[in-house]
Amino acid sequence: MILAVASGKGGTGKTTVSVNLAWVLGAPIQLLDCDVEEPNAHLFLQNDILPGSSNTKEIVTLPVPEVDESLCDGCGECGRFCEYNAIVSFGSKPLVFPDMCHGCGGCALVCRPKAIHEKDHRIGLVETAQAGNITLIQGRLDVGMPMAPPLIRAVKARLRNGLPAILDAPPGTSCPVIATLRGADFAVLVTEPTPFGLHDLKLAVAMAREIALPFGVIVNRMGIGDGRIHAYCQEEDIPILLEIPDDRRIAEAYSQGKLIVEALPEYQEMFQKLIETIENRIRAGRLYAASTSGTKGQS
Repeated sequence: MILAVASGKGGTGKTTVSVNLAWVLGAPIQLLDCDVEEPNAHLFLQNDILPGSSNTKEIVTLPVPEVDESLCDGCGECGRFCEYNAIVSFGSKPLVFPDMCHGCGGCALVCRPKAIHEKDHRIGLVETAQAGNITLIQGRLDVGMPMAPPLIRAVKARLRNGLPAILDAPPGTSCPVIATLRGADFAVLVTEPTPFGLHDLKLAVAMAREIALPFGVIVNRMGIGDGRIHAYCQEEDIPILLEIPDDRRIAEAYSQGKLIVEALPEYQEMFQKLIETIENRIRAGRLYAASTSGTKGQS
């Protein structure tokens, strides 16, 4: 099971859901904090991180072009190839903008005099720690780096086959979120019952449908708004998997960096049932896909 936890906007409770789900599983699980611009899952696990396990840090780099001026003939093919304007030529040695480069290597391939080679350009870190049954893997984008997706892909490359995983996605619906959700079995979209919550939930729903990812909704802070989220989900045939009440004690635990299921044990059953519901939906989706592919093969 690879479960992605996402939201159309920040502050809905995405990380809260991710870390508490990982904790109540009660078995080895990977928790990937893919919000690489501001990772914060570790804040809720820091008291449980095993000594020495937080020292695993790997530098992540992206290959960017470097030009040998003695070989360059100024043809400009590299600049014409690059869709991101990371390398441009005005009849002389090309100018390279490393922060705009996506590391595709195309400029080196089209360079006839072979004047371009690639060098490593650091973009951030991947950190790994062990907290009980949870293997926490998080990316940390270097200050000033504009592109999160390459680092998110580096975080996801550490996934171990055979172990369930929860991916804590960045907020919104932009490229970093798409990079996180691709390859997941199911997505949980966390929202809140407010006009802003509904607006951004619609964007997240459109995103999940565009990439054909099965999903359900969690409504956090139930009681602060109105019923428009429920009306929308009913109209769109979207399952509401869980409602988390607007409980002041949850906010107090969160502000102290505590897990809800530890500070308030009565919520453990709620999150355990959520895991069962998600697993059942993933299983049903796989069975449906298998039966559909079998039917297509016979036709």
